[in-house]
Amino acid sequence: MGESLPAHNDTTVGGTPAIPTQKDVALLAGVSPITVSRTLAGGKNVRPDVQQRVIDAVRQLDYLPNENARNLRPGQQSGLIGVAITNLSNPFYGTFALGVEEVVAERGRYILLGSTAESASRESDLVGNFLSRRVEGLIVIPAGEPAPRRWVRRLGSVPIVVAARELPDADVDTVLMDDLSTGRRLTEDLLQQGHRRIAFIGNIVTVSAHRHRYEGFESTMRNGGAAVDKRLVRGVTADVEDARTHARSFLDLAHPPTAIISANNRISVGVLAEFRRRLDAGASADELPLLAAFDDLELAGLLRVPVRVYGSDPRELGRTAARLLFERLDGDADGPRRHLIVGDRMVSTS
Repeated sequence: MGESLPAHNDTTVGGTPAIPTQKDVALLAGVSPITVSRTLAGGKNVRPDVQQRVIDAVRQLDYLPNENARNLRPGQQSGLIGVAITNLSNPFYGTFALGVEEVVAERGRYILLGSTAESASRESDLVGNFLSRRVEGLIVIPAGEPAPRRWVRRLGSVPIVVAARELPDADVDTVLMDDLSTGRRLTEDLLQQGHRRIAFIGNIVTVSAHRHRYEGFESTMRNGGAAVDKRLVRGVTADVEDARTHARSFLDLAHPPTAIISANNRISVGVLAEFRRRLDAGASADELPLLAAFDDLELAGLLRVPVRVYGSDPRELGRTAARLLFERLDGDADGPRRHLIVGDRMVSTS
């Protein structure tokens, strides 16, 4: 590494840390802005020790090169809204993005869409890329991987709305489904049907939506006089195959659950895969537990197993997030707000 650089005090705009510029990097590294530009373009005709000073300054400032600057006139807006979701293959997030795009298009803007694959580092890279393209605002569904969100301090005056999940330790606008209430209602329905031995599969450790759904389940079970059997709770579920493995472990018990709650649609797919395996092996649908699934499940009405789907409205979630973002872009300077959207659609195939 090169020589250590002097401490840099972040400037602020209205109390918000300003986004570092190329001039800030040059000042901290003790070089000219053109030297910074040459270093970031590959380092041609720049001594290695000078390149290292520039790189150290870039890292210290969390500087992001402005990819769109050469194409924009002074004062011109990019017309872009950055949207970060966690899984492009999940219909929930695709429908959410459609809701965002609907409102963005009404305002004459376009979206830049990217997926984090539940990785905090990819989330940081994606947000950085959006900022480098001078997006006017950001809508982010946080990745499930727990990690400090250093990128939040890089936003400067760029407004952000967090959706579907909470972003710990970040005082920002947030739009959520009312997962706690839906968890309670789902569990109340199961108890009214006579279920007492109920399993739960989700990501309650890292995903706030799953955690709130579990809290609704647990509190309603307790209030209904039905204890939660912790052996029937799986709080870490990475993918569809994990969900299938958890379902198999429940069904192999001497006293399997009469109902399984899945905390989202991808987990439901894993549970249904295990149901299908057992049906193909000769089991009857009557031998399988009821699947109580959060989030919409495509073709639920065509399944030949007992399923109750407690649907949400991801499109409205996206619309609400986009409307809130444009309120900020239009000059609303009130403190961070929190919106809850109640999911109340239910489909039953039992």
